[in-house]
Amino acid sequence: MKCFKLCLSLLCALGVGFGSQAQNKVSAPMKDVNQVIDNTLDSLNIARTARPISGSSRKGENPVLFLVGNSTMRTGTLGNGNNGQWGWGYFAHEYFDEEQITVENHALGGTSSRTFYNRLWPNVLKGIRKGDWVIIELGHNDNGPYDHGRARASIPGIGKETLDVTIQETGVKERVYTFGEYMRRYIADVKAKGAHPILMSLTPRNAWQDADSTIITRVNETFGLWAKQVAKKERIPFIDLNEITAQKFEKFGKEKVKYMFYLDRIHTSAFGARVNAESAAEGIRNYKGLELARYLKPIEKDTLTGATRREGIPMLFTIGDSTVKNRDTEEDGMWGWGSVIHELFDEERITVENHAMAGRSARTFLDEGRWDKVYNALQPGDFVLIQFGHNDAGAINTGKARAELPGSGYESKVFKMEKTGMYQVIYTFGWYLRKFIMDAKEKGAIPIVLSHTPRNMFDNGKIQRNTNSFGKWTREAAEQAGAYYIDLNKLSGDKLEKMGYEEGLRVVGEYFNRDHTHSSLKGAQLNAQSIAEGLQATDCPLKEYLK
Repeated sequence: MKCFKLCLSLLCALGVGFGSQAQNKVSAPMKDVNQVIDNTLDSLNIARTARPISGSSRKGENPVLFLVGNSTMRTGTLGNGNNGQWGWGYFAHEYFDEEQITVENHALGGTSSRTFYNRLWPNVLKGIRKGDWVIIELGHNDNGPYDHGRARASIPGIGKETLDVTIQETGVKERVYTFGEYMRRYIADVKAKGAHPILMSLTPRNAWQDADSTIITRVNETFGLWAKQVAKKERIPFIDLNEITAQKFEKFGKEKVKYMFYLDRIHTSAFGARVNAESAAEGIRNYKGLELARYLKPIEKDTLTGATRREGIPMLFTIGDSTVKNRDTEEDGMWGWGSVIHELFDEERITVENHAMAGRSARTFLDEGRWDKVYNALQPGDFVLIQFGHNDAGAINTGKARAELPGSGYESKVFKMEKTGMYQVIYTFGWYLRKFIMDAKEKGAIPIVLSHTPRNMFDNGKIQRNTNSFGKWTREAAEQAGAYYIDLNKLSGDKLEKMGYEEGLRVVGEYFNRDHTHSSLKGAQLNAQSIAEGLQATDCPLKEYLK
């Protein structure tokens, strides 16, 4: 009898209950192999005030799309990117017609299928009505201990096993179910409301099969498989978000995938979150017969970028600021070299399109989606001339807010933008150039990076150079990412300097218009000629298309 009592005390101390004989046959919890600490759930009161009131976004009798998930869907308590990490749920609404359906992101970082169901799901369920939709993507946190610490693990698999535990820190008793059982409970609750559940697999991590592999590690033997099996048996849609995004990551390559994440290899940056949101929309759109797809916005196709392409002939795209593209209309107006450089090429064999934009830095050209249009239009064998630097200094998060961090390194920092109140990760000037280079090479195009055009500014008869700033950083970025580099600042600067400078009179003034930066038509032609000369000094295939 004493022995029995001793054993009973020991088992209670370990937090093991006696719900059924199956208690002793429950599998060990999944190990937390990622070692990423997410303490979001430590402040549920803050989390509840930060998340939406369930159903509060509803417009009239329109349906609501509810998102249920963890930090890959909503990072941090506030989910506002203030730590540089974003969940894809933040961007999901951009893919839906919000006059017909609204999207509510009820996900919370740090939650597992078990902890979300027990602590947050009851409040979400209150707002769900007949005809609504609920996307459930959980599993990243269904690991670790059953009965202490975060105590959030579900039993691996989709069986009916249960485990009664006493949480060591609080003394609270709880029955733990399998991952599959929690999914079945979500599904049953949604169906009971007359709404439509959808299961999704986890977002992929920045994890490759081995050091030399080009294959992203899947979750199709654990949570992805279990979600798929449950969805099939319950006859509801399953969308393999893991597979859709993983295929994209494999096309991107390891270097590009690195910046899809921020601070660790699970939590996505804004770039990665947008990729996952796009993948979710694609999965919905391509799932045969899924009614939710009719609420998606139609895919907008850019009919301008690359519109002059002729079959079998490569294209040259130019991107940059006002020194690359300006008004470019009146002979005595301001011109960019990108609008005259076509004159130096054999246009029977190559087509030239100028997609630069005045006032843009490398960062704002990317932020505004201008680079995405060029990127989407690129085809193997195309070329891209890249020139930034004139607008890349100054304020980062105030005023024009277009500068980057100085240099060409891999540093980054989170800033709160004064105008919008939004948080944004800002990288170095060289980082943005490397992104353009990597993207172009990914599409099979050839990038050529240029230092920015010289300004009409002299010191003691010598034209000012950018040798120790943007010129240096441009060269370093090109070398780091394996792109061709042309020192346009030096080539044109040398020409202007030879023209001479006299006190009170700048002989080179006719090459500029209105100020010391913007080119006249004559100046644009001079810069274009310098680029052609720079090409001739390289082994870049683009030079073969010069007249």
